[in-house]
Amino acid sequence: MKARVTVMLKNGVLDPQGEAIRHALGALGFAGVDGVRQGKVIELDLAATDRTAAEADVKAMCEKLLANTVIEGYRVEIL
Repeated sequence: MKARVTVMLKNGVLDPQGEAIRHALGALGFAGVDGVRQGKVIELDLAATDRTAAEADVKAMCEKLLANTVIEGYRVEIL
């Protein structure tokens, strides 16, 4: 079973990498990009066979390691 975790900064948290990307896109001629939020995607190969248990385990991984829950939110997808 596979899981995909998407981690993004929470709304209201300054995203300097996103701002740098937005600026670079403008410099390359891509007008009309008003905002960019940069995040990360983590894909996990799991030995679990129970979908509900796998999702619970991945959420625990996010809370303990994969996301800084003070400033980041995350979304878990079981594939």
